[in-house]
Parts: sequence; C-alpha cells; structure tokens
Amino acid sequence: MSALAWATRLTVALTLASVATLGLATHAFALVDGSPDVPRLVSFGGSCRNCELAGRKLVGAKFIGANFAGASLVAADLRGANFVGSNFRGADLGRADVRGATMTGAQFFLANFSDAALMGLEAHGVEFTNANFSRATVEDAHMEGSDFTRVDARDASFKGSDLTGATLADGRFDKASFKSAHLDAANLTDASFEGADFQDADLTGATLAGADLFAARNLTQHQLDFTCGDTKTRLPAGLTLRSCGGHGHHPGRQ
Repeated sequence: MSALAWATRLTVALTLASVATLGLATHAFALVDGSPDVPRLVSFGGSCRNCELAGRKLVGAKFIGANFAGASLVAADLRGANFVGSNFRGADLGRADVRGATMTGAQFFLANFSDAALMGLEAHGVEFTNANFSRATVEDAHMEGSDFTRVDARDASFKGSDLTGATLADGRFDKASFKSAHLDAANLTDASFEGADFQDADLTGATLAGADLFAARNLTQHQLDFTCGDTKTRLPAGLTLRSCGGHGHHPGRQ
C-alpha cells in the first residue's frame, strides 16, 4: 500500500476514533419522527474501502467525496447523515438507521439496505441499481429520479414516498407497499409486484410495459387510465390499460 493510501486510511481511522468523544457536539438537528435532537458529528473524505463500521454511532456524519465501497455499516446509526458524491458500492447497511439522511450524487450500486430504516430520506437521482431493500422502511422519502433497476425490495414499504421519474425496471417489489406513493412518470418495465399494495398511489404517466401486476392489491382502473403498458403487462382481472405505442387499450396478460 502506498504512503498516500496509508495516510488516507489513518486519517479516516483517527476520525472514527474521535466519534465517541463528540457526543456533545454543538450543532444539533431534529429528526423527522420528532425524536430528541441529536448532535451532528464528523466529516469523512478519502478512501475507507471495506471498513468495519457495524453498529457505529455516526449521527449527522458527512461523507463528502468518500469511497466506502464494501464497507460494513450494519446496524449503524446514520440518522441525518449526508452522503455527497460518495461511493458506497456493495456497502452493507442492513438494519442501519438512515432516517432523515440526504444523498446527493452518491452511488449505492449493490448496496444492502435490508431491514433498514430510511424514513424521510432525501435521495434525488441516486444510483441504487441491484441494491437490496427487502423489508426496508422507506416511508415519506423523496427519491425522485433515482435508479432502482433490478433491486430486491420485497416486503419493503414506500408508503407516502415520492418516486416521481424513478426507474424501477426489472425490480422485485413483491408484497411491497406503495400506499399514497407518487410514481408519476416512473418506469416499472418488467418489474414484479405480486401482492404489492397500490392504494391511493399516483401512477400518472408511469410505464408498465412487461410489469407483473396480476396479483397487485388496491389497483384501480382510474389509476391505470393514466399509464401505459404492452401485451406482456399482467393486470388484475377486469382491468385494462392503453398501449405505450398509442394503439388503444388492452387488458394486459392474465
């Protein structure tokens, strides 16, 4: 390892070591669920690939231009954290508390968010391709334009979240909840939604080509009237949608 790489990792290690002493930092913020104020902590830069940070209290931490690819953040406390232009490819955030966090220009390709708490997350145009969101709670989040291609989000809850313009193509969203979610202009191509709940969801302008919605719950004709699909789209019995090619309505594949 080069001297520069050693210096970078040493800087990150020293920063992490200081976390325990910053419990009374001066700047505080309020969480989205009304929890008591908790202190902002430290900023991270440089590279800390495959770092072991499981269970760490990193409330309000700032990851700016950092490389934490493959890092373990299992059950870490990341409430209010700020991820800016950082690489968390393949990082494990299973069971992490990421409530009220902000993600800007960050990459979470292949990351694990299973059983994580992500309520109130702000993640606009973020890369989540092939990530694992199974059983994650992603409620009241703002994730407009983010990429969820091929994610596993079975049993996840996106209740009340804004997924306008997001890409959910080829994803597995079986038994997920989209109650009152905004999926305007979202791309649901070839995704699976067996048992998913769409009660009061806004699907205006959504593309459902090849999507499997046959066993979806609380999906109405009114919602589908503002979407489009193709002959491979599977719909609940009795529902139809127009073709994305503009050639009339069809019942989809049963």
